Amino acid sequence: MLNKRIVLMSAATAACALGIGFFMQPTTFGSAGLDGGSDQAGLQLPQDPELARPIAIEKITLTSANPGLSEDDDIPSAQRQPAQRQSPVAACGVTASATALPGALVALQISAPCRGNERITLHHQGMMVTETLGPDGQLDLVIPALSSTATFIIAPATLTPTDAAATAAAVGAVVQVAVPDMAEVDRVVLQWSGNSGFEIHAREFGAQYGENGHVWHGADPSQKAAGKMMQLGDATQLVPRLAEIYSFQRNQGEAPAAAGDIEISVEAEITEINCGREIAAQSLRVVAGRIQTRDLVLNMPDCTASGDFLVLNNLVENLKIAAR
Repeated sequence: MLNKRIVLMSAATAACALGIGFFMQPTTFGSAGLDGGSDQAGLQLPQDPELARPIAIEKITLTSANPGLSEDDDIPSAQRQPAQRQSPVAACGVTASATALPGALVALQISAPCRGNERITLHHQGMMVTETLGPDGQLDLVIPALSSTATFIIAPATLTPTDAAATAAAVGAVVQVAVPDMAEVDRVVLQWSGNSGFEIHAREFGAQYGENGHVWHGADPSQKAAGKMMQLGDATQLVPRLAEIYSFQRNQGEAPAAAGDIEISVEAEITEINCGREIAAQSLRVVAGRIQTRDLVLNMPDCTASGDFLVLNNLVENLKIAAR
């Protein structure tokens, strides 16, 4: 990325708005206009007298759409075996457990034995990511928490309820865990849907691109940095929900923490997939136990600029770290 031309772009040119609402929400439509016009209800057509006469029906024969069922025709109803009711929901239910880890992280274990390789959506405090269960229906994840009381909702892609009582087992699982060190962590999330080319960069205490303290998903592992970057979501899924999370933990170890600003920027690579299109993302920033959100809608340049980057420096406020 560093050897490519970078197109600088002010955040004012992007359609940014504070508030929640980046991802599409279900919409309820009324039934007006679907009844074919009620003003015709009082209209009566003339009827043929012959059609008004009652018809005598004789020699009725009962038939079955399934020939295999005809073997029970001679069995009295009291002796027939009740049909086996299929209830796949009980076996296909989703369960989850969560354990708090140091660094305001949560180890999440998801189990759905008969949903192997199935797509799921993980919800946590406004963050939504697409993941895929393993062949055995199991999935272990480490998730950066966004709240001191972290609630996670796991929603499977398919629902198979057979009755109202089974619906609860079909919709997924909910798990909650206390995160005692959440107050010690500053955290910024960037999330989007599809292959939009977004990425988040953190440059700690004056670091330049490629130097120690430049944190992003493609950074050299040998570079030293105070914060960490994590990616969530299965990019191989169709139109997946993806997220990148930058975390800076204060009061680490015995050495005093550095003081100053951590510059946060959002970048979008212009690719053959997103060029000439409108793309959208959302940032979430944990501030004093509350989550601030900001939406971004961006019109990408045409495909002649493929390989370049758009840089938005003001979408997310810089983190201000005080010396201790």
